[in-house]
Amino acid sequence: MSRPLQNRMTPTGEITATPERGLMFGNRGGRIHNHNKEIVKEWASKQWICCVLEFNNRQRTIMGNSYTELFFLDEATALASGHRPCFECRRKDAVRFATLWNSASGLAGRAKAPEMDKILHPERLGDPETVNISALPSGSFCETGDAQFLITPKGAQKWSFSGYESPTTITGEVRALTPRSIRAVLAQGYRPLLHPSAGSLETL
Repeated sequence: MSRPLQNRMTPTGEITATPERGLMFGNRGGRIHNHNKEIVKEWASKQWICCVLEFNNRQRTIMGNSYTELFFLDEATALASGHRPCFECRRKDAVRFATLWNSASGLAGRAKAPEMDKILHPERLGDPETVNISALPSGSFCETGDAQFLITPKGAQKWSFSGYESPTTITGEVRALTPRSIRAVLAQGYRPLLHPSAGSLETL
């Protein structure tokens, strides 16, 4: 059996190797692997995006000569690791995300991708903020101890590469993994695609 490639993302932004693939994939602006399909740098540009697995019947060689394909359990995981919706394969979601981005700042219209990436990039690379868990919007991620949790109205659901555990109650201070600017978009009502183990989107 072949060894899994190092191309699976955690909510903390770590790129690791595991057999599970998840519901979505994306990239960090270009190629970040070498000819041995090993990750050699964290990012290639500020354009970090999250994409659907199938679009216009395109076929790709994973970790080929183009960008490095990275896989996420779901969109909430992608957002936590700093990836925004792709304007090509996820146009409707990307436009809504960009519109709510501006709305969070009291602006009309929708933000442009380079504008969002300029603000997002230092947030992606910085250390997680410590906040009270009650301040985190649904769809965002926090970390306490060595575990990561998705925030939902039902409670905090522990993340793994294969899905989420049942909701539990966490109180007090935690490390906010989802970047501040993306948390603001979630607070405006953006609802990311979730893995089925998290439950229905309508419950968020």
